[in-house]
Amino acid sequence: MMLRYSVVRGGLGMLAVRRACLLSRSAHSAPQSEYRPIKKVMVANRGEIAIRVFRACTELGIRTVAVYSEQDTGQMHRQKADEAYLIGKGLLPVAAYLHIPDIIKVAKDNNVDAIHPGYGFLSERSDFAQACADAGVMFVGPSPETVRKMGDKVEARSLAIAAGVPVVPGTDSPISCLQEAQAFAQTYGFPIIFKAAYGGGGRGMRVVREYEELEENYQRAYSEALTAFGNGALFVEKFIEKPRHIEVQILGDKYGNVIHLYERDCSIQRRHQKVVEIAPAFQLDPHLRDRLHADAVSLAKQVGYENAGTVEFLVDKHGKHYFIEVNSRLQVEHTVTEEITDVDLVHAQLHVCEGRSLPELSLKQDKIRVNGCAIQCRVTTEDPARGFQPDTGRIE
Repeated sequence: MMLRYSVVRGGLGMLAVRRACLLSRSAHSAPQSEYRPIKKVMVANRGEIAIRVFRACTELGIRTVAVYSEQDTGQMHRQKADEAYLIGKGLLPVAAYLHIPDIIKVAKDNNVDAIHPGYGFLSERSDFAQACADAGVMFVGPSPETVRKMGDKVEARSLAIAAGVPVVPGTDSPISCLQEAQAFAQTYGFPIIFKAAYGGGGRGMRVVREYEELEENYQRAYSEALTAFGNGALFVEKFIEKPRHIEVQILGDKYGNVIHLYERDCSIQRRHQKVVEIAPAFQLDPHLRDRLHADAVSLAKQVGYENAGTVEFLVDKHGKHYFIEVNSRLQVEHTVTEEITDVDLVHAQLHVCEGRSLPELSLKQDKIRVNGCAIQCRVTTEDPARGFQPDTGRIE
């Protein structure tokens, strides 16, 4: 569950214009050969994010398609869509939403123009983005190659270095054994952190503060990464103590234009999971803010990034910032950015996917302004009597 609070928000949304108006201007902007109108969108996801995308589609006059597992027959996202189809028959719920062949078949059989992956599940899987392209269905996100590069944290790190963006000291490639982690620790000292090479969201992450903890945390991080992402590959970084976690929202189009929509502070976390997100970041040095924005845009341009994404940084106690990863998708906390900028990010995603340019959408950097602040809080359900294990129940 999420609670959102916004302050001093005013004015009309920058993208709250009629679809017909955009169509009438197309002759004066992006090349017509690049424009592919979207009439029907499938969301390859469930729950809140599916409903969020359906709302944006309805506002734009786009027909919506839901997919659901056998266990999710009564879920709200199925009811909110214009059409809904079963996927993953006989599979467990998570496996159903990861079953690419079923999702692509539903899309092709029902004349779906574009698939929005939401967040989680297949949203950062380059093979899914490629499967969409191979089926002639638009993927609402970056190109398959960009998803692949950004999904591989080691390659993303190399690209950041090439773009002149500072990074935390770490291994240049995934480690293949415990001995490599031991060698890294001997060189850089403790604490260090294991991270999943092909995933995020706090899974496959383990902090190691002394030698005796190394082997156990290596095994746990590997198992978590393998379970969550289907690949247990890890890389190792020097662990930055008590940093601020600042992320920059970016948006790119198919013509090389990239803008930022300012930053969010996600420093308040629980087990590496964000709990409170604030936009813009509070008490951030103006010069540091400018550097974070510039580095995020530089990295995005380095890889030819298109559509929405987030560049994440750590800021240490000395005010130095370090790139950590790119999330090549929409994030849960995108709503606080929408609140302060009056930009509907899902509208923008869909228009960019169709082939619209950012200038055509009136999305120019000098036009993006911060208006107030917004905070999003996530309610975490845990049972303190069972060591704070995840729990379910009614919120009174």
